[in-house]
Amino acid sequence: MSEFWRNYPDIAEELQSVQKIIKKNVKSNEKEFDEAISPLVESGGKMLRPAFLLLASKFGECNTDKIHNLAASIEMMHMATLVHDDIVDEAKLRRGVETLQHKYSKEYAVYIGDFMLCQCFIMLSGFDYCTENLRDISKAISKICMGEIIQHNIRYSRNTNLKKYIKIISGKTAALFAISFYAGAKESNCSENTSKLLGRVGYYIGMAFQIIDDLLDYSGETIELGKNAQSDLIKGYYTLPLIYAMTEDKENKISSILDNSSLSADNVHEISKLVIEYKGIDKAQNLADKYTKKAFDYIERLPNCESKEIIKDITQKLLKRNF
Repeated sequence: MSEFWRNYPDIAEELQSVQKIIKKNVKSNEKEFDEAISPLVESGGKMLRPAFLLLASKFGECNTDKIHNLAASIEMMHMATLVHDDIVDEAKLRRGVETLQHKYSKEYAVYIGDFMLCQCFIMLSGFDYCTENLRDISKAISKICMGEIIQHNIRYSRNTNLKKYIKIISGKTAALFAISFYAGAKESNCSENTSKLLGRVGYYIGMAFQIIDDLLDYSGETIELGKNAQSDLIKGYYTLPLIYAMTEDKENKISSILDNSSLSADNVHEISKLVIEYKGIDKAQNLADKYTKKAFDYIERLPNCESKEIIKDITQKLLKRNF
């Protein structure tokens, strides 16, 4: 289990149970398949989404088995999207482990990602979950897919703007954060007001979290571009610091560099300097701060309980990272 939850032993223990459910539901009679998928499941990560669902459920009264199964379903959905993302990105590593698409093939990775999505719905059918939750979870998956589609459609576009970027990350990241909180509360018979408050908390955490991730690819001290940002640039995915910088770049210096059919290391270095010069990092950080403030504003409106304090604490850890 990730060290992230070391200070919250009860949540860490529940996440262990969630992981066991995931392992049980991906196990098959095919030895080759089990060997392929095992490293992905074992690598874990922070398991933020199931943890958010568990924390939200504690604002009401819940059936533990039912909630753990729902949390496992949400995490498996996330894992399936990661498998598919790695195919699109041609990624070699994920969480320090060789990706399925790199180790086996893109075709094999597609099958495994699809299998995991199917297993999610089988798991959801095993309990009497409320119809509204099932519909909203399906909508969240749809938003994730649409976010990826929009991002793909505007690759290499110099007309990418803040509005489009917000739409992309609200689907890619914030949607699953939001539904994790909302579904956990709803399935625990929380009031509609509390459930919606928790959903908004998840949305704003997700928005700030993604912007900060994009920011962390830029280092103002060394003026070096992180590997993720380099990869995004080469593949035509323009994140918020670059979008803000291009808006201020009246001489189109950045666009002229991006016109190169292939970006050299010097090109990437020059773009990084221009992003800093045109305050792309500062402006993106300001927007992340606004979403972070909104997240804390909604957290304060939640009913007082231990779970509220834990949510406040982990939000601080997640969103107050060093830029």
